[in-house]
Amino acid sequence: TINLDENGTYNLTPAEINNGSFDNCGISTWGISQSLFTCSNAGQSLNVTLFGSDASGNLGSAVAVVTVQDLIAPAVITQNISVQLDANGQAVITPAQINNGSFDNCGMATYTLDIASFTCANVGPNTVTLTVTDVNGNVSTGTAIVTVQDVILPTAIAQNITVQLGINGQVAITPAQINNGSFDNCGIATLTLDITNFTCANVGANTVTLTVTDVNGNISTATAIVTVQDLIAPTVVTQNISVQLDANGQAVITPAQINNGSTDNCAIASYALDITNFTCANVGANTVT
Repeated sequence: TINLDENGTYNLTPAEINNGSFDNCGISTWGISQSLFTCSNAGQSLNVTLFGSDASGNLGSAVAVVTVQDLIAPAVITQNISVQLDANGQAVITPAQINNGSFDNCGMATYTLDIASFTCANVGPNTVTLTVTDVNGNVSTGTAIVTVQDVILPTAIAQNITVQLGINGQVAITPAQINNGSFDNCGIATLTLDITNFTCANVGANTVTLTVTDVNGNISTATAIVTVQDLIAPTVVTQNISVQLDANGQAVITPAQINNGSTDNCAIASYALDITNFTCANVGANTVT
């Protein structure tokens, strides 16, 4: 039995299959029917004839069976790679991406990986094993690091909203009110707003920015309009007063005389009375608004 070398060959000598051949006057020369064996002979049992010739030219021969083996395992060479998850949060690799020039004396049959599919759960370094099988069934393995990356930004989707100030002239909003279905291939970690609190100074349209951060640190933003409304009517507090007609039979009053501490969540702009002038015709009680 012979084993092919790292070049996939074996050179057989007559001495290797000679097993005590003899002659009455001695054997002077030797020969064999086949001396070179290659990968094409691997796994075969071949008849090889040994020839012996004595000094007188007498020739003898015998047949031996030579079994050819390839026992050299492939040399596995791997390389580390980085892959990016797609919009579905998945990535698939092939053995060819990990293989880095693996070789064998008689040639390769198959390359396989123990892990070929990756998801968001695999973000970061992952050890994979490349298994190489040569044409004669010899197997070797090697490992490599597959660094899985999520570089896809979240899709930030915002919506405009309208909010009303409270009795204290303030209103607060949350990111959830502005968010309108933002999504990411690996999931969203946080939603934040640059402005969450509004006062009477913000009545009207206000632009806010929604910042969406995914679980792997990728960030996207979107803007929306927050329309702040003040729908709370002022609280009117009045007081009764008495006034005296002057020498011309007239009297004039102001809103300040009737007002008795009226209030509003955002402040009062103006005061007005439906009646401010009185004459002799009004002597007595008069209702004013």
